[in-house]
Amino acid sequence: MQLNQDSLDCVATINNENVVSRELEGEAVILNLESGVYFGLNEVGTRIWALIPEHGSVRKVLEVMQREYEVAPQELENDLLQLIEQLQARGLVNLSQPAERK
Repeated sequence: MQLNQDSLDCVATINNENVVSRELEGEAVILNLESGVYFGLNEVGTRIWALIPEHGSVRKVLEVMQREYEVAPQELENDLLQLIEQLQARGLVNLSQPAERK
């Protein structure tokens, strides 16, 4: 699924039934128990991974990242959406529409 700017309104949840993760020296190692595939994240990706269960909304994760990192807003948005897309493709996160649209 190709994510775009509309995807910022989605809610991301970690697939807790099939996923385990550990942080090692600032980087995360994630295992999809169903497929047996490992996925590694650098420090920034690990921060995003930690923010997903904390905030859920992709847009809220983006807002926190904008406050924490000095990077062009469009670049950050593109990188965030690309990572979420990769996590979803590997069965590590689920995306859904928010319960209520404003």
